[in-house]
Amino acid sequence: MAISEELLRKYAALIARTGANVQKGQVVSLTAAVEISAFAALVAEECYRAGAKKVNMEWMSDAQKRLDFTYADEETLCEVLPWEEEKLKQMTKDLPCRIFIASGDPDAMAGIDPGRIAAVGRARGKVIKPYRSLIDGKHQWVIAAYPSEKWAEKCFPGDPDKVDKLWDAILKTVRVSEEGDPVEAWNAHTQFIQDKAEWLNGQAFSSLKYKSANGTDFSVELIPGAKWEGAGVTNPLNGAFYIPNMPTEEIFTTPMAGRCEGTLVAVKPLSLHGQLVEEFSVTFKGGRAVSCTAKKGQELLEKTIRMDETSCMLGEVALVPKESPVNQCGILFYETLFDENACCHVALGAGFKEVLPGGDGMTVEEAQKKGVNDSIIHVDFMVGADDLDIDGIKPDGTVVPVFRNGTWA
Repeated sequence: MAISEELLRKYAALIARTGANVQKGQVVSLTAAVEISAFAALVAEECYRAGAKKVNMEWMSDAQKRLDFTYADEETLCEVLPWEEEKLKQMTKDLPCRIFIASGDPDAMAGIDPGRIAAVGRARGKVIKPYRSLIDGKHQWVIAAYPSEKWAEKCFPGDPDKVDKLWDAILKTVRVSEEGDPVEAWNAHTQFIQDKAEWLNGQAFSSLKYKSANGTDFSVELIPGAKWEGAGVTNPLNGAFYIPNMPTEEIFTTPMAGRCEGTLVAVKPLSLHGQLVEEFSVTFKGGRAVSCTAKKGQELLEKTIRMDETSCMLGEVALVPKESPVNQCGILFYETLFDENACCHVALGAGFKEVLPGGDGMTVEEAQKKGVNDSIIHVDFMVGADDLDIDGIKPDGTVVPVFRNGTWA
């Protein structure tokens, strides 16, 4: 399909006004690849039309990033320069609406030493993380996508219509079409997800048990009183309802840090720092990932699990039925934004203090005491096999079927 200017504008407006829900007088930080500057300008215009005070552009380049990791020394790459830190400090004052448009090449960093990537991420993360923690739960943000040639080639190798096909898949999953009203469609979708979250909250499960024929056999404890959330979030400072991920099909919560056992087998590849980890599993003992196996990318996965002292623990469990529109597209996107919304997933690393009662006002340390994991990473991987069964266990031992054969029981 040849995407029309009208459809592009409809999508840009959805990102700015429904996804980020930019409010009058807000600063916006818009991050996009240099190759999609024209679409980024459409999104920026919609932010201004929504009342943005200022839209600050942050440009990315896969090519430049690869050059940096190929030629610059590790010490230079690890350093967070004073001007970078000043920008982070300003962010904690502005509390900007943050919009990220994903369009990268899944293989952008193929062949680069995984140890080098991990070391740089670890060093920079230690400096950046405290600033990010200061704005958590206090601003709106959204991640959306725009198809690039290299991304499309990964999804549809050798297909002359690859970009059009990726566009078609993206627009279907974000409910944008020539005829319909995407805002109306998203209102109905968010209501459905929130109804499911309300049911889960009413069950007050103390733990979940996962089982599928591929080898997944896993249990995880939940934090008493922690909420299940999905679709949208309300910014407590201004009351703006926003949708952090477009697309989104998940209902998620943060489990009790350090309280899980067993093995999770991934059902889709994981894209990490421009490299792919494929056909992998992670085994937990005493609440920590103690081993992993991967057909491809095992070294990178191992280093990710050891990124810091708590990256080996879980920060999220999320439920997604196999009927998800992302899954129904029948393709592997090689982009976590989409693939995590195809099926159930978990995340290594940082959890969300916002799921706790009064969590928005808690410090990181206070949330940790309640059981929320803190880490410099948050890495989702997909475990939702078509035959996945999930049981919810109540405090009195009652077992309630939650998922059967990959969907709601």
